[in-house]
Amino acid sequence: MSDTSVEKIKCLIIGSGPAGYTAAIYAARANLFPVLYQGLQPGGQLMITTEVENFPGYPKGVEGPAMMADLEAQAARMGTDVRFGLITEVDFSGEHKRVTVDGKKVIEAEAIILSTGASAKWLGIESESRLNGHGVSACAVCDGFFYRGQDVAIVGAGDTACEEALYLSKLCKSVHMLVRREEMRASKIMQERVMKTKNITVYWNTETEEILGDHGVDGVRIRNKTTNEVQILPITGFFVAIGHTPNSQMLQGQIDLDDQGYVLVESGSTRTNVEGVFACGDLMDKIYRQAVTAAGTGCMAALDAERYLAAKELELQELER
Repeated sequence: MSDTSVEKIKCLIIGSGPAGYTAAIYAARANLFPVLYQGLQPGGQLMITTEVENFPGYPKGVEGPAMMADLEAQAARMGTDVRFGLITEVDFSGEHKRVTVDGKKVIEAEAIILSTGASAKWLGIESESRLNGHGVSACAVCDGFFYRGQDVAIVGAGDTACEEALYLSKLCKSVHMLVRREEMRASKIMQERVMKTKNITVYWNTETEEILGDHGVDGVRIRNKTTNEVQILPITGFFVAIGHTPNSQMLQGQIDLDDQGYVLVESGSTRTNVEGVFACGDLMDKIYRQAVTAAGTGCMAALDAERYLAAKELELQELER
């Protein structure tokens, strides 16, 4: 493909959500003239979240989609070129990085900010999808507050599931922890904390058959895989904590990833191992995974990109003298 058919820009942001939009706001204010591609799910995981109460600046809370609309509007008002489209291929081998949009359009950018996020893993049952955002959640820290004093269930067996079960135990009347095997994958200390918590009941070797309710969760039907015994637990909230998958498939072989697929960045920065490429949000954060921390790393990525481009421009000026 000839260079005349390649769109050349200064700063490209791949992915929306709190990280991408915040990066866009800062990049636009720094006159980097950012172009942002929203991806398959504009707004990210918050588009399937109902009320958000823990993001600063919304004293009465806000619906997830409404907050994403606010962030997108702010990014656009600052001068970001917000586009709908999916980056299908990347090439980070050259000084200027190239990406392909929707399998055909090629863009060359001096700096790229990756903010494609991560997707929660789900059980894959119909009732889970139907009640998602109406009693079913993949984030206890985000949504646990809404179930204060109520009975809830959480499925999972790793450290994250244990942490979220313990978090819920401080808010909820009871927590039913559904473990699909005969043992947990979590560290011993996390397992001990769960087992010592009086209002957490662990159900071993247990499969979730159906989440019950029409317009909200009012129970869950479970089956013990050893005895085939079926139980219905009356609950109002169902949390899925079986892990997340970073949306980094297109980056394999182009950038350093950890064994789970999360982008590796330098400590205290958003710089990746590829010069001029930065990563923010859930794509590089597997610990906190909150909207506000994603926004914070989006700010960092834009500042890192601005400093990188300023240094490159200064270097070019020195060469021209």
